[in-house]
Amino acid sequence: MGKGEVTRQAILDRAVELARSTGVAALTIGRMAEELELSKSGLIAHFGSKEGMEVAIVKAAQDQFVDQVVRPALREKRGEPRVRALFQHWMKWGEQPGGCFFISVQAELDDKPGPARDALVQAQRDWLDTLATAARIAVGEGHFRKDLDCEQFGFELYMVAFGHHFLTRVIADPKASQRTKKAYEALLERARG
Repeated sequence: MGKGEVTRQAILDRAVELARSTGVAALTIGRMAEELELSKSGLIAHFGSKEGMEVAIVKAAQDQFVDQVVRPALREKRGEPRVRALFQHWMKWGEQPGGCFFISVQAELDDKPGPARDALVQAQRDWLDTLATAARIAVGEGHFRKDLDCEQFGFELYMVAFGHHFLTRVIADPKASQRTKKAYEALLERARG
């Protein structure tokens, strides 16, 4: 990896970390240049524009998510063990300072058309597809019932995680983890039939 690539990756790693708490819009070229002790022109050279930087941040977060959540889960046995691993790694991902990057920036980007929103939407569609695919594999392995609506399962699993994020980060419900585990286990029980 060349010096430029190393610098770009350092910028993106820090930007993803900051965006978990501030969102991507607050990460201006000036703020990032100051944060990383770079010139504004040097930072622009890596991304071309603020919009280019925002897209790169979302894609970098997706890469981190795949590395920290998806790849480790793929090492587990196919079927329900892999579904469980995906969810457990996802919960761990959300425990980082600022919480889940994607849930944190959704409200910011949901009504803001453009390439950053498009990147976020694609990342979340890919994730929902990954969850549905894991459920289909669990059906094939005989762990989940044959008539399971795998897309619905993925949606409900996503909503359990979204609810967990809301209960822990917004409401600070001391029973958030307990409620999440109960909802998650109930979802798996229904999937088994």
